[in-house]
Amino acid sequence: MNLILLGPPGAGKGTQAKLLEERYGLAQVSTGDMLRAEVKSGSELGQKAKAIMERGELMPDSIMIAMLGARVAQPDASRGFILDGFPRTVPQAEALDVLLRETGMPLAHVIELQVDDAALVERISGRFTCAKCGEGYHDRFKACRIAGTCDKCGGTEFIRRADDNAATVGARLEAYHRQTAPLLPYYGAQGKLRVVDGMAEMAEVSRQIEAILGAPRG
Repeated sequence: MNLILLGPPGAGKGTQAKLLEERYGLAQVSTGDMLRAEVKSGSELGQKAKAIMERGELMPDSIMIAMLGARVAQPDASRGFILDGFPRTVPQAEALDVLLRETGMPLAHVIELQVDDAALVERISGRFTCAKCGEGYHDRFKACRIAGTCDKCGGTEFIRRADDNAATVGARLEAYHRQTAPLLPYYGAQGKLRVVDGMAEMAEVSRQIEAILGAPRG
């Protein structure tokens, strides 16, 4: 069973992909991780990718597709895979369809984690973590019981990611919707698009996804 998860940064794709990996035995294929691993391996493809990255250029779709082909041919993907971060455009989706037809690994579902942009901005921009133990907090949804003191370890220093602010998150959401909007009718026309409520609690999102996929095979 091969899946694509669509959703903007902060929608919970990584969390859900990890749960699906554990429950269904699928390989989580993150294009960022895949690219770094290929470069580190020193393969011919990795060397080409490294040169392109060092020039500050965008990675051509042909190289990304070649890397994906190599990745999904690995043994851990034999039961299926979850694509996170690819495709981002219709041409990439078309090239992916060709690859999967050639390898006999068709997509089962494309699952969109649908979000409310304003609520997602609030969810992400209020996050901070304890610098000592890594416990996560939120200005509105999970404040420290004693202001300025970590509930878990008593630490008093906290970290906020530089890009976890309303302006940056809003820009990332806008870019995501601009890039991804055409993918929805593309996969909808194939009858593969499924939509779940990405703003629900993590367990509820998992329940909705599992309702689409059915029970894991033994």
